[in-house]
Amino acid sequence: MAFVYRTLFYIIGLIILSFGVSMTIKAGLGTGAWDALNVGLSNTVGLTPGSWVVIVGIVMIFVNAALVKRWPDVAAIITLLITGVLIDFWLLRVFEDMVVTGYAKQFGVFILGMVALSFGLAVYLQPKFPLIPIDNFMMALRERFGLNLMVAKTLGEVFALSAAFIFKGPIGIGTLIVTFAIGPLIQLFYPYCEKVYNKMITSAR
Repeated sequence: MAFVYRTLFYIIGLIILSFGVSMTIKAGLGTGAWDALNVGLSNTVGLTPGSWVVIVGIVMIFVNAALVKRWPDVAAIITLLITGVLIDFWLLRVFEDMVVTGYAKQFGVFILGMVALSFGLAVYLQPKFPLIPIDNFMMALRERFGLNLMVAKTLGEVFALSAAFIFKGPIGIGTLIVTFAIGPLIQLFYPYCEKVYNKMITSAR
């Protein structure tokens, strides 16, 4: 039963996370740095944003391995594939025709996306299943340099922002907000998600 709860947290977290990513993209105010990079690559090179989630993620698997001086976490490719498919599902299926106009609506959709993204991250981190490599990058920075989640996530976002700028991703005020707010939001949600998760796992034993 414990494995069922772990899997449930993992899948639900990824669904919420990918929904949040899609909302920040659709808001049109600029999205998170990693997502801006994926969208920029999609627009300039081709393929879908979800495909670039997988490709960029595979590169980051080896970067993370170098940071923590361990073998590459190839199992993370499973998480990448699930996430890439979910992002394309939301963007190209569910919300394909969604157009958000007016600053107030854009900002509302963006905030919804950012909160969902942060909450989804806090949920799917709990089971300790293979992480999306960009999130494992956060954890690798945390482990290598002794940083807390907030600082590690913010550093990762700044790194991705530079790459997104090169590929002309959708960078805007929303990108700056995500870059500096996503870390604190994860730090806010994480203890509550951890408490619920541990309670469910304990009750399953």
